[in-house]
Amino acid sequence: MAAPMLRWFCSGRRFAFAWVGCGSCHRRGPPTGSTSNGKRGQSSVAQQPHITAQKPRKGLVTLAPICVQAGYQITQQRLPIAVNGSLAYSVCVGRKPSQMVTRTVRVKQIQLEQDSGKSLHDDLRSQTLIDLNRAGIGLLEVVLEPDMSCGEEAATAVRELQLILQALGTSQANMAEGQLRVDANISVHRPGEPLGVRTEVKNLNSARFLAKAIDYEIQRQINELENGGEILNETRSFDYKLGCTVPMRDKEGKQDYRFMPEPNLPPLLLYDSGSLPSGADPQQVINVDQLRARLPELPRVTRERLVREYGMLPEHSCALLNEVGLLEFFQNVIKKTRAEPKKVTSWVLNTFLGFLKQQNLAVSESPVTPSALAELLDLLDRKAISSSAAKQVFEELWRNEGKTPAQIVAEKKLELLQDREALERLCHSTLEAHPDVVMDLKKGNPRAINKLIGLVRKATLGRADPTAIKEVLERQLSS
Repeated sequence: MAAPMLRWFCSGRRFAFAWVGCGSCHRRGPPTGSTSNGKRGQSSVAQQPHITAQKPRKGLVTLAPICVQAGYQITQQRLPIAVNGSLAYSVCVGRKPSQMVTRTVRVKQIQLEQDSGKSLHDDLRSQTLIDLNRAGIGLLEVVLEPDMSCGEEAATAVRELQLILQALGTSQANMAEGQLRVDANISVHRPGEPLGVRTEVKNLNSARFLAKAIDYEIQRQINELENGGEILNETRSFDYKLGCTVPMRDKEGKQDYRFMPEPNLPPLLLYDSGSLPSGADPQQVINVDQLRARLPELPRVTRERLVREYGMLPEHSCALLNEVGLLEFFQNVIKKTRAEPKKVTSWVLNTFLGFLKQQNLAVSESPVTPSALAELLDLLDRKAISSSAAKQVFEELWRNEGKTPAQIVAEKKLELLQDREALERLCHSTLEAHPDVVMDLKKGNPRAINKLIGLVRKATLGRADPTAIKEVLERQLSS
């Protein structure tokens, strides 16, 4: 499976993902990039046998698998597979999550390449290890134009791209595992002036670090220019422990890439229904219109459907998609419960997701199944238990002792009190036992009623519905 790769380009408070190269050819030059993400790919230097190249220069240890190294990288240098697209994403523009706007970044091009390997720098031993385990593996590069202006926008756009790749089945695009990476090129400039000198921050392996690196680099460059300094065209890395970028090497001299056609690769030809040659074998050609017709529902359309079908807030639809597997969990609960979608949304995003994050678990690792949560919500919906009792049941379900919600309710005697006459008596005795609270309420303290409700619920061991208690108390107080 191809590993998508982003290289990030930002220009003067306007930023974009940027790449070079395209057309089916091979590129001679440095056989490996300085891509020191140790988790990228399926293996690392320490996990597979290697041989050491003969007579390595001092400070550079070359490790290679026991096979012939090609010595060049294949890329689409002249004819990228796609050009002139766009990527829409939603960002918050205020303090409230509901203040969301949709923005668009232009996609300059998408191109296919080979992974060329990576360098692993060991500062302690002053040596560099060359890992060629993934050399030759296909990767996808997406080039975005400079249409974004802060770290949050960049991180949100990358997250949207991850969701699209996951929906298409292209890749899980897990940045921490090296399935997607971002190189960020950032520059600043004053309004009306040309774009400034850019720096490149390499191999950012999380959306959070991407945002932090960009915002730090923007401020660093502004401070440098305002103090009379200049920005160097250099490569930098992000130190996540210190929260800052640090220099790696300057980029004053361009790398001497030499492109030439690759004779062993046939042309990759794309057609639509209008340009498809007559009599062409559908198994031997790529018809873009046929591919488009088979596309699954993409994230933007899914979010719009969730808002339309369930009446949820846009930010809730975003939250359901942003966690892998959460949307499927939500939809399975919806299918099995009579509770309103709004109630299901609240429980999934607040209670369920909150427990997952507390224990750093993925949705697939949850001890609570959609069926169990659906049954619990049904008990709550028909007022068999109170909201506080439902949370107790959920906590028991999370302990994964194999009990159903109904069994937990019966064992812990959490059923709501259904005897109306018994509730009337409890409320009456509570009013008589606490005349000071009653007097406080009559003097206009609105909190006093909550005190009385709490006292009645305590007497019923939490088995009485607060709404029913309030109705009875108010009627008795007014009589």
